[in-house]
Amino acid sequence: MLRVGLTGGIGSGKSRVATIFAQRGAPVIDTDQLARAILGPGQPLLTEIFRVFGEDLRREDGSLDRAALRARVFRDPALRARLEALTHPAIGQAMEERIAGLPTDTAYVLLVIPLLVEVGWRDRVDRVLVIDCPEPVQVERIVARDGIDEEAAWAMVKAQASRNRRLEAADDVIDNSAESGTASLTDRVLALDQSYRTLAG
Repeated sequence: MLRVGLTGGIGSGKSRVATIFAQRGAPVIDTDQLARAILGPGQPLLTEIFRVFGEDLRREDGSLDRAALRARVFRDPALRARLEALTHPAIGQAMEERIAGLPTDTAYVLLVIPLLVEVGWRDRVDRVLVIDCPEPVQVERIVARDGIDEEAAWAMVKAQASRNRRLEAADDVIDNSAESGTASLTDRVLALDQSYRTLAG
């Protein structure tokens, strides 16, 4: 089966595009959702996260304060690297297990991997689909979505791979900027869905 890695900067609209693909019948595996599962209450990896990054990240119900952890590691590249070293192997294993569980006649699978470029997972996919928009648009969306200030939003954007670096890795691009003159998102997804099914044979 063809593996399509969907990526893009924070606030670019990855989830929205993935939802449209899912509505077309494409199986979607979101690594953020896998991360939530492996860092759920009672999971061994969550215990390690609290040990390494602090018990103050534990909510009253035992769950992880993901927003606080994200803010902490975005400010400190060394901490972020430590978090990724703990979580990425487990996320990768969970992703492969989910792929292995798909029906054998599946044409293609959409793998939503926000940090595909940063973590060097290009070799795990056959094609890279980048959801693209200008950085100021990303910041505007993050501020509106998360209720944080622009400085914090810019820090999140700058902590990720640059827009140019993602585009250099892309086989396919969906322009999701507010000023985009391209066809609607749904039309673009429909075209790519057909293309991927054709490529898969």
